[in-house]
Amino acid sequence: MARWCAANGWPVHPLAAGRKTPAGNCPACREDPHRPTDCPCLPAGRWCHGFHAATTDPERLAAWWGVNPSLGVGVSCGPAGLVVLDIDAHTAEVPHRNRLLPGIPIHESVNLTGLASGYDTLALLAALRGRPSPADDEDTLRVRTPSGGLHIWYRTEPGGPRYRSSVGSSPKVALAWQVDVRATGGYIVTPATRTRAGTYTPVGAARLPAPLPDWLAAELLRTGHTPGPDPVRVPAPRPARATRPAQGTPRALRVLEPLLAEVRACAAAAEGTAFTEKLNRAAYTAGGLVAAGRLTEPRAQDLLTEAADAARPNRHRHSLTIIASALSAGAARPLDPEGRP
Repeated sequence: MARWCAANGWPVHPLAAGRKTPAGNCPACREDPHRPTDCPCLPAGRWCHGFHAATTDPERLAAWWGVNPSLGVGVSCGPAGLVVLDIDAHTAEVPHRNRLLPGIPIHESVNLTGLASGYDTLALLAALRGRPSPADDEDTLRVRTPSGGLHIWYRTEPGGPRYRSSVGSSPKVALAWQVDVRATGGYIVTPATRTRAGTYTPVGAARLPAPLPDWLAAELLRTGHTPGPDPVRVPAPRPARATRPAQGTPRALRVLEPLLAEVRACAAAAEGTAFTEKLNRAAYTAGGLVAAGRLTEPRAQDLLTEAADAARPNRHRHSLTIIASALSAGAARPLDPEGRP
């Protein structure tokens, strides 16, 4: 599958065996936080930093999957020119009707009986625009996820606008409730990848992405998935002082703790607590602290996973996905609570 994706011009990177999250960094990178662009592993052909390591180089693919055939395959959506709609089918409390479609109030006359997942909100958005639901689009690649969700793959035109992912961001920039967007700044699991939860399985006959429909492009612009400028280079993290705690400064931990407490407090109710949004916020903040050199990535992972599992012990895999994505997004904005110039 990695070679097939690369042949289509889609850069790929390894996923941890049996999981849908990127393969872990090497020990040196875990212990010494730094920007992916400064990582010595990538020029050396190693896969640290998730989708930042994605490549189409056949020699590197052979080295990675030839030695580790159990690794899954992820595609870095931005360089591949892909926009993938990620429909979630997890059981959750349905929000107020005016929060189902960001920026679109839904009149009381619209009957929402039976609405329960992203399939329904995407169909509702399409109906309001007089279009069929992309979930039923037989002309493009669609992939059923092990949790019952659906990935709908589209491609953008070369040289055309780029769109950014909503995964790891505020839910206000999602396309709809339980419908996220994976594009620049994100990755997607390829069909045929096997995880402990099941296999990502193509639906229908199409095996390649169709062009992104104009009406969906307009919706991406409307909901804030706008073409972004080239990434801004940020200063490299300052070297850690000898007196700095090994895993995080006290001030960094004080910044993160209230957000972790909000996540843990979600244990009081099985739903309706905005768990995903709160975990997103905590992981995004942790990513900024890691990028600033004020918190190590392993410590951040441990703190976030512990809080998430305390609140939602039955959603461990879902929580890991949120944590990985939001940590990566937060790393683009270093957060230094020490406040020194």
